[in-house]
Amino acid sequence: MNPMTNVKNVLKLSERELASNSKSSWHDQYKDSAWLFLGGLPYDLTEGDIICVFSQYGEIVNINLVRDKETGKSRGFAFICYEDQRSTILAVDNLNGIKILGRTLRVDHCEQYRVPNADMSKVDELTAFVRAEGCAPTLPASQPVVPVELVPKDKGHKEKKKKHKEKKSNKKKKNKGKSDSDGSASV
Repeated sequence: MNPMTNVKNVLKLSERELASNSKSSWHDQYKDSAWLFLGGLPYDLTEGDIICVFSQYGEIVNINLVRDKETGKSRGFAFICYEDQRSTILAVDNLNGIKILGRTLRVDHCEQYRVPNADMSKVDELTAFVRAEGCAPTLPASQPVVPVELVPKDKGHKEKKKKHKEKKSNKKKKNKGKSDSDGSASV
């Protein structure tokens, strides 16, 4: 199917949903996935550019801008994963069909996307978990949610800031003292 037809179909679905006032949404079938497919991307966009556009609807935890293996240039489509699945609904509803650099974007849910296998020896624990489980994994009902402890702030940061201010004020005093002793102080 033509990509523009897909864009129009998604927009029609959203309009029908608004008109019918139904309690269920067509987005509900994707409630277990926080992945989106992005098509029609301008070829000169980077991962950072995509994050800038799409992060307005939520925290992006993974991005896969598909590139040509030989040249390394973008192939014009990507997959992103949001921290929260609700962000995907906002992105699909608001960014599907917009134009960026003269190209119409296709933004759609992606039900069962898995990140391509890469060299797992260079991957941290969180990335390995996301690759194994996917984004927005569901916990069994019997398993309680354990709150994550916050990392304490570095107390040394305030001390460093204080020392920096002291150095600045000492420098100003020194410079002021020099200008007074030269006789070149302004009146």
